Amino acid sequence: MNFMDNQYPVVTKRVPTFYFIGVTTGKSSIMRVFPRWAADLGHGNTAMEGVDLKIHDTRDAYRAAVAQIKYDPLSLGSLVTTHKIDLYEAAGDMFDSLDRYATLCGEISCISKDENGKLAGHAKDPLTAGMTLDSILGDGYFGRTGGGVLCFGAGGAAAATLLHLIDKKLQGDRPRIFTVVNRSPARLERLKFMVSKCATDINIEYICQNDALKNDALVEALPEGSLVINGTGMGKDIPGSPVTDDVAYPINGVVWEFNYRGELPFLHQAQSQATARRLNVQDGWVYFLRGWTEVIAQVFHIEMTPALFNRLAALADSIR
Repeated sequence: MNFMDNQYPVVTKRVPTFYFIGVTTGKSSIMRVFPRWAADLGHGNTAMEGVDLKIHDTRDAYRAAVAQIKYDPLSLGSLVTTHKIDLYEAAGDMFDSLDRYATLCGEISCISKDENGKLAGHAKDPLTAGMTLDSILGDGYFGRTGGGVLCFGAGGAAAATLLHLIDKKLQGDRPRIFTVVNRSPARLERLKFMVSKCATDINIEYICQNDALKNDALVEALPEGSLVINGTGMGKDIPGSPVTDDVAYPINGVVWEFNYRGELPFLHQAQSQATARRLNVQDGWVYFLRGWTEVIAQVFHIEMTPALFNRLAALADSIR
């Protein structure tokens, strides 16, 4: 690496180091889970280090985080959460390669190095969100139920979920309508641009609003069996829920909270109606496991087989 190209301070690590770029990384279960996983995978000498950045932080903050990994030989790579789009926009030019999904989605959720030390950026969410969603819904869900999708938030995970559904080969695996709601127009425009590069028969509706009562009305207009997603940071990185306590979820619907930690009012709102409205309510734990194991496999250059995932999931479940 040419340090002359770098204007940011770099700490030379004494042991291999795996980074977690987020907002409140110290509160994440990964800080307890990672040492067990690393030991199981033969990387017990690898340290985990959290990098807490502000939501929509400065360009220099993102570039400094990437520079540490790029220029320090023992900085192996990172999982990126919350900042995936911002990091791509601020520091995408610092990478030697970006995978197809990173370019298509305009985000980076995984930073790794190849065997020559070249820095690579990946968007793993279309894979990890997709595997998680498939495990929740099963085959042919939308064909069987006629349900739609309502997603609050237009960030990286929401875009990845939509892309996964667009890429579904069988019509019964694709919803007829996917509605995405976001409080700022910029992320909606990014999503529109991504979709414009894809051929799809899904009717995608983009709504810019930040009104919980209006969001309630959108939920209540959904057909039976619909999927409702909280893809915002509300309940984890910022307080609150995109809907009110008076919202009525669709009968026989699926409610998926992307987050697994925090106050999670959206999750609790759905759980309170689970019996009466026959809801399948899911938190973000499996998504968390899928996301981390795929990034670890990329950084450590190992294959994440179903058997290995199940073994690591059992280790994580034991200390959840």
